[in-house]
Amino acid sequence: MDSDAREITRMWRVYRTIHQMCRDRGYLIAASDLNRPLDEFRSQFASSGKVDRTRMTFIVQKRADPSAQMFVFFPEDDSVGIKPINEYSKRMVQESVANAIIVYRKKMTPAADKAISQLSGKYRIEKFDESNLLVNITEHELVPQHRVLSEEQKREILTRYRLKETQLPRITNDDPVARYYGMSRGQVVQIIRPSETAGRYVTYRICM
Repeated sequence: MDSDAREITRMWRVYRTIHQMCRDRGYLIAASDLNRPLDEFRSQFASSGKVDRTRMTFIVQKRADPSAQMFVFFPEDDSVGIKPINEYSKRMVQESVANAIIVYRKKMTPAADKAISQLSGKYRIEKFDESNLLVNITEHELVPQHRVLSEEQKREILTRYRLKETQLPRITNDDPVARYYGMSRGQVVQIIRPSETAGRYVTYRICM
């Protein structure tokens, strides 16, 4: 297999994982995108023999709130600078989309990181290295089931157990699973582990 063929297969795996991630965050994802065969991916995004990342850009909307949308961008450059960030943010403004994920090839420049941080007040732009999306970490046998709670579910848990937020164990926002689900400060995740005695063991963590 030559380098271009390996790259196509690699990006096909990334494409599948990022769509699974969007689905697991509560966005509407077509089954055809979750289960797209390699040959079909090659025909749509690599008809010239090389992956065209600009064509891979897509937008999704929340199941519960169609007005809540998110872009997923795939920059072409090995090192992503400020120019594509400005292009992405301009498109987000034009289409009134507040959230985005950038799936980059190798690295982000300090200028790009700074530009993203300056947008953080109104827009949320997350960054994922392609290499971290080759597999879905939540499907690993050692990773227990995680479920991010709504604000209402969070209040119910705190009331039921008579807890304050500060009494919950913590999960950091840079934890791989927290990043997968796009957790932000104050959100609570339910973690379900198998138990030999009780069948399952449930814990809760708050994102900090």
